[in-house]
Amino acid sequence: MQWVEDISELEALYGAPGIASTAKVADHLTPLYRKWIMQSRFCVVSTVGPEGTDGSPRGDDGPVVRELDPKTLAMPDWRGNNRMDTLRNIVADGRVSLMFMIPGSNNVVRVNGQARVTTAPDLCESFEVKGAHPRSVIVIRIAEVYTQCARALMRSALWADSHVGDSLPTAGELLAEQTDGEEGGEPYDAAWGARAAKTMW
Repeated sequence: MQWVEDISELEALYGAPGIASTAKVADHLTPLYRKWIMQSRFCVVSTVGPEGTDGSPRGDDGPVVRELDPKTLAMPDWRGNNRMDTLRNIVADGRVSLMFMIPGSNNVVRVNGQARVTTAPDLCESFEVKGAHPRSVIVIRIAEVYTQCARALMRSALWADSHVGDSLPTAGELLAEQTDGEEGGEPYDAAWGARAAKTMW
């Protein structure tokens, strides 16, 4: 295997980025970046910590983040699996990246910055939904915001007709595989929808 070990070798291989690749970068929410992000109900949060890296999907029934000011975003930490991979990483190392997506659009808006986790009651309670509120909120200080090249979503035809089919393993099947059948399986899948509906917030 031939590895690339040097940044200069990498730069020689790919060449310089085009002007549009660098001119599109802002250090805060501009009016149009704000408009785009506030229409996104889904993003992927990437973090890094002592135990490694993590990429976590985040979704909401409205904007997935709230703007606190043009340099700051807030994301409620709604109920999940309690692994806390993202939160653990942020507490240890605040570096964070977010990729905001909107179904049907091949564009992706990215935010890089520093994050912290807060349990400030006023902020947590301000996200209340149906009597529930998040136990914590991730606050992101923006360093960069920019659009991602659309080619990846175009190549994958991500928003085209569903490719799921019947052959895709279910969460229950994946869990059963990892536990030698001790957990998961058809009972897990059958009960999941109702369980998720009761614990969405």
